[in-house]
Amino acid sequence: MIYWVSETINSSMRRYFESRHIPSPRPLKLGERIETPTGIAMFPGEVDLVVPREWAERCYNVMRWTDMPSGGHFPALEEPSLLVEDIRAFFREIR
Repeated sequence: MIYWVSETINSSMRRYFESRHIPSPRPLKLGERIETPTGIAMFPGEVDLVVPREWAERCYNVMRWTDMPSGGHFPALEEPSLLVEDIRAFFREIR
């Protein structure tokens, strides 16, 4: 109801629209990695996106990995200070 009343339903549905109507980038081939420095913050309440670190490191150049003590699908709202500090720390490390 909040999305409808605040007229933000479009932005909340964008991801679902794009996943069906915009072609996805080419999937990684077996053994292929993305070498861009990557920071990953694992929030325990985000059960759909929790992956083992080993799996992430196979595909990405993981420069920073943080297992957060709390938070979930909306970390910027649930744990903003933890998220901001982790983002800042990541960029300090690669600067």
